[in-house]
This record gives sequence, C-alpha cells and structure tokens, in this order.
Amino acid sequence: MVFTHGAGSNAQAPLLVALAETFSAAGFTVLRCDLPYRQTRSFGPPGPGDAARDRAGLRNAIAAVRRISPGKVVLGGHSYGGRQSSILCSEEPDLISGLLLLSYPLHPPRKPEQQRTQHLPNLRTPTLFVHGTRDPFGSIAELEQAMKMIPAKTKLLSVEGAGHDLGFKGKARKQELPPLIFSEFVSFFGLSS
Repeated sequence: MVFTHGAGSNAQAPLLVALAETFSAAGFTVLRCDLPYRQTRSFGPPGPGDAARDRAGLRNAIAAVRRISPGKVVLGGHSYGGRQSSILCSEEPDLISGLLLLSYPLHPPRKPEQQRTQHLPNLRTPTLFVHGTRDPFGSIAELEQAMKMIPAKTKLLSVEGAGHDLGFKGKARKQELPPLIFSEFVSFFGLSS
C-alpha cells in the first residue's frame, strides 16, 4: 500500500498516519510518501509544472514497495495525491492492482464547470472512492456521475456530514473512519491481510 497526501499537506497528515497504522496492524506493508513538490518545498501547493514529476515520484514509491513486498500494490491518495495517482494509472493501466481515492478533487470549490475528469475514461484500475457529503470539491451526485466514465470496477463510500478532510478532526471520526475505510477496502478489492 502506498499512501500520499493532498496539495497543502504531507505524508504526516493525521488521516494518512491513521490509515497507515490501520493497514499495517492488519499485516499490510505501507509506505506513506511525500510527493516530489513537497520534498522540494516544505509548504504551499504544487505548482503548474509539478504534476508530471509528482507522478514519477509515485512510480518510484511503487517500485520501492515492490522491492520489499512482492504481490499486489494499491495506491491511495488524498485529494491532489489521489488525482495524480488516478492520472498515473490512466497512463499506465497495469502499474498497480487498485486505487483508494480519498476526497477526489472533482473540481475547484465553487467552480463545477472546471471538471477534472478528462483521464477517467482511460482509467482501467479498480477504484474505491471515499468522499464526504459536504466536500466543496464535488458533491456525491457529481462524483457518481464522474464514476460512470470509468470503465473499471468502482465503488463509493460516502462519509456523512464530512468535508474535504473527511471530518478527520473530531475524536470519534478519528477512531471510526480508518477501520471503516479498511473494511470497505478489503471487501471491494477481495483482499485479506
């Protein structure tokens, strides 16, 4: 399992740490990684020219996990990290076994006309989406429409009342969300720890 972060974050994001701990406790090999733009700059969002280099960084992370743990590799990313993961998989359909996309940024907030879906018809990787019902980067209905563009198997786990951070600030959500995501993940991908 390779996890990466959103545009304003890093691999130390509490949600990624909690998910990594949950997956590791179940016997999965997990790598949380900073994308190349974050390795270069400790703060701020990625720049317009960073995306291709960030996807190359994801490819390197996948290769690193394969060296220490043979078998299926799944790529998980929050927001920007998930978007770059999905673009990478649309370009290289046999690269990994599955995608776990947390809060996919379907469009910028309040700009639904700027859809980030151009690559989705080429996505042939089974994909589990986890999305908050109050995410300003795309509604559940918008995401369901976008998922219809994907020819691979997909599933949506909606998180009631959560925004783009999946509500990962409250104590109860911190305890409940990682096991819920893990359970859906194992069921969707037909995996065992």
